[in-house]
Amino acid sequence: GTTLRETSLPHAPHVIDLSKMVKAWYMDTASDDQRLPHHPEGAPDLSLELLASLGVLYWKIDVDRCDEEGLLAKIRKVRGYTYQDIVEVCPEKLPNYAQKIKTFFEEHLHTDEEIRLIQEGSGYFDVRDHQDRWIRIEVIKGDLIVLPAGIYHRFTLDSKNYIKAVRLFVGEPVWTPINRPADDHPKRVQYLESFVMKAVA
Repeated sequence: GTTLRETSLPHAPHVIDLSKMVKAWYMDTASDDQRLPHHPEGAPDLSLELLASLGVLYWKIDVDRCDEEGLLAKIRKVRGYTYQDIVEVCPEKLPNYAQKIKTFFEEHLHTDEEIRLIQEGSGYFDVRDHQDRWIRIEVIKGDLIVLPAGIYHRFTLDSKNYIKAVRLFVGEPVWTPINRPADDHPKRVQYLESFVMKAVA
């Protein structure tokens, strides 16, 4: 199965079973349905190392054996995630669905990490790389993804129109998005110094 070295918990995880690892790719520039993969033909999947260089962390969790497996509890303890709830995004379950989906897909940042563990369904997180190109990250059942504070990103469902996810947070949750442009925001400046400037240096 997929394992993770304990010492790597605060940093980039090491997933052993590559066939189960998250899929990510550089998006095409087509402007049609946002729920389509937008995966250019022949484009290679991107590595966890590249995502980690952007501050994006990933683990594979056995959501059907979460307590028995113990990995989620270990990650929560090491990274200080004290808050947890569950969100379902679909036309039947999410109030004001159409507006919410539009808001999720507007490019924005947060002042804290965005942490999601997918329990059911699937969708896409899009993040900007160091050259401001869109990377699309497909998330499915068992994917735990952490987006760092200050990274420009957006979210969309795929064509199945359903996702159920655990939301984790350090302390009291703050979900407010700060739409781009926000280059002068302290968290954006901090993100650039931590990841982009370091990569260029």
